[in-house]
Formats: sequence, C-alpha cells, structure tokens
Amino acid sequence: MALSYQYPAVGNGLRTDHPIPDLPFVDDSHLPIGDPAAIEAIGRKPGGGPWGRTDPCKDGGWVAFTTDALRPDLGWVVRWHPEHGRSVVLYRNKDVASAYMSYEDEALLFRTGGYWWDGATWYRPSQVFDQARGSYVKRPVPAALTISAADQPQGDPGKGNLWTVAELDLDTVTPAASRRWHDDFALWAARHSVGRHLAGCVVNLTAPELAADQLLGVAELAEVAGIGASTLRSYQARGESEVPLAQAIVGGRSMWSRPVAEDWAETRRRSRDGVALTMADRDHDNLSVGVARLWDYFTNAFIVDLWDRDSNRKRFALRWRTRAAVREVAYDVAWTAAASLDRIVPLSDLGATIRAAVLFEFADRQRTMRNEEVSYPINHAIVRMLDWLIQHKPEQARAVVAEIVGEAERGLSIPPAVTGFSLRQALALDGKLPDENAYAEFLDLVLPPDN
Repeated sequence: MALSYQYPAVGNGLRTDHPIPDLPFVDDSHLPIGDPAAIEAIGRKPGGGPWGRTDPCKDGGWVAFTTDALRPDLGWVVRWHPEHGRSVVLYRNKDVASAYMSYEDEALLFRTGGYWWDGATWYRPSQVFDQARGSYVKRPVPAALTISAADQPQGDPGKGNLWTVAELDLDTVTPAASRRWHDDFALWAARHSVGRHLAGCVVNLTAPELAADQLLGVAELAEVAGIGASTLRSYQARGESEVPLAQAIVGGRSMWSRPVAEDWAETRRRSRDGVALTMADRDHDNLSVGVARLWDYFTNAFIVDLWDRDSNRKRFALRWRTRAAVREVAYDVAWTAAASLDRIVPLSDLGATIRAAVLFEFADRQRTMRNEEVSYPINHAIVRMLDWLIQHKPEQARAVVAEIVGEAERGLSIPPAVTGFSLRQALALDGKLPDENAYAEFLDLVLPPDN
C-alpha cells in the first residue's frame, strides 16, 4: 500500500485560496503514481468536469495531476525528480490545475506558506514578477536548513492514522490532526517502501526569518504594505490583492515572515496602479501628470476662445456674467478633450513604435562599437516620445520599458542593468519633467527587480 504525506502548497504567484489544512497521511494506493500518462488518463473523461495533464520538467523529471476518480471535489499533483524522488500532494479540485503549474519548472515541494525547494536551495514565495524576463524573481532564504524525516522525533506506528480519500471530511479535518504527524509518519515508513534512507526525505525547513519571534501579524503586515489593517482584512475576506499565504497560524492568527511582507509590498508598488502613482498629479485626483497638464491646457485654451474673444464673449454675457463662470464651462469641456487621449493618440501603436525604435538604436550602436558598452545613447526624438508616454500613460509605459529590457537581453545580449542605465541617462537628458527624481522613482519600479 502506498501512502503519502499531504501538505498544502502554493507557488509562482498561483495560490490555493482554500488549501486543505495540514492533512495527515492519505492513502494514494489507487493512483498509478509511477506512471504520469496513467495519472493524466484518470482525469481525461468526456463531458468536462474531471481533468488531467502531465508535462516533462527541465530537470529531467515530470509532473502530473488528475481529478480523483472517487472524489471529484479533490485532485492530486505528483512531482517526480530523477535524483530526489517523488512527492504527492492533495488539493481541492478547483485549485489543482493552477497548483500543478507551480511544479512545472524547478519547484519540488512547498512549505510554510509558499517557501519552495529545488533540491538544493530554499526560496521565498514567488511574488515579485520580472516583466522583462517574464518570470518571478528567485530570492534564496538566508541560512535556511533543510529538515529531513530523520531529524524528526520517532513516532509510534500503532498510534498513526491512515485516511482514505473516500472518508476524508474536509469540514472536520483541522490542523489539530497534524499533531500526530510523527505517529502517522511512522505508520507510513512501516508500510511504504521509500527506497532511500529517511535522511533523504525532506519534510520542512527552518530559517532565522521564520522564527516565531520574527513573524508579523495583520497589523504589521499592513504597515509594511502601507495600508490600514482594516483594508488588509477586507482584502483577505474578499480574496483580493493577492495577499500572501501566512507562514504560520498562531492561536488562530495568521503570521507572516517580514521578507514575505516586504516582497508583497514591492509587488504592490510595481503593479500598474503603483507605477501610475509615480506619475500622478495630486491636485487632479491622481490623474497622470501628462493628462492633468493636457486638461489645464485645454481649459486655458477654451477660456480664451469662449471669453477672451469679444466675438464669443457676448454669447455668454447675458447668462454668465463673469470670466470665472465661463471658466467652469471651459473646465468641463477641457476634461472631455483630455479624457479622449486614446482617441487623439493611438497609444498601443505608439508603445510598439517606441520599443522598436529603441531596440533599433541599440542594435545600430552594437554594429559600430568597439568595446563592450556600459550605456547606449538613444535618439532625442525617441526619448521625448517615451517621456510623453511615461507622463500620460505610465501604466502602459511600464509594459513598454519591460519589453525593451527583455528583448534587448534576449535578442542583443545587452544586460538589463545596461539597458536600465541607458534609459535613466536618456530621460535625465531629454525628459521634460522638472523633477528628475520622478523618473528615478518610475524606473525603480518598472526595471527588473533585484534577486
């Protein structure tokens, strides 16, 4: 009989909103866990509902998932590695497909709210996305120690529990069930041929940042993210804003490590809304500075047309006795014009043109340079168009900059740091904003994050 210890997992930014909490060992003997094609076939049924899939992994292993044949509300993920062996994880079926994607690259198992292991190194939960490379930043956990089954206290197999998937009641299984984990594991070890020494069976990790006295509660997590505790609780209740999974539950309270909290705060700053705030005009309801200036320009232009021209003023004089009253009309009309920016300028086409122009400049420079460049000059007109896009549509400029950095690295072998420095220099020289710090703040958020 094959038995596997199940543990909720999350990774690569894909989360299970309702993971099965700290399950004891569950019987997986009805699964062909050594045959990925057979695992996939279990869920491949006509008519929809159940599902299954398998894919090879970069490390030479494979990952497969399937809806359980006996319990369609549950699903299994099996990850096999040629050196480290196999792990089997149970999920609610609505989460299993997205969870499966977490294992497609390097992750072998997940612990402590998304900390993951690739067979050699533990990494923090994947939250910060590198737009240029199209992948999440891998941040190793300092001083992490891997805990194996051999490091655990010896349990009593006679006191261990064995659950079958048919009898598993998700409403009654609680974290308290895992208090007998050592006994459950002893039962598993007694019945299941692991094919390797227990020292090779990884069960958890420990690290200074995961120490109990270093964890943060809701109020501290909210403070790191720059929001109110009530806002964070609302996010959690509604499943919004991708609040990270907790690293521990202490006395019924969720607790997070500070690095996870800081990564979440960084992710929020790097979001579309976060980047837009770097170019926001606080006097115009946080509109982008470019749109706000356009609004002001049209307001002044229309007041000239409507009031300062004698031929037009008399049309308003009977009802509107003052320039200020006419300005209110001009203000509303100007907003209609400013809000129609995407009708005035084809923004998507402009972004594609800027990207192509910058990359052409880089490639042309490479053809003529003699030594490795530390900075690539960019034509003034191209920089001015990028500057215009940053000021008027910073969230779209964010995507354009990421594409420039990513394509420069992939197609021209230009390191992201060099591309970033080139963009910083170009905007400092040709940008029209009086405050150069605004460009620095914007680029800090849109250029690739540090590992």
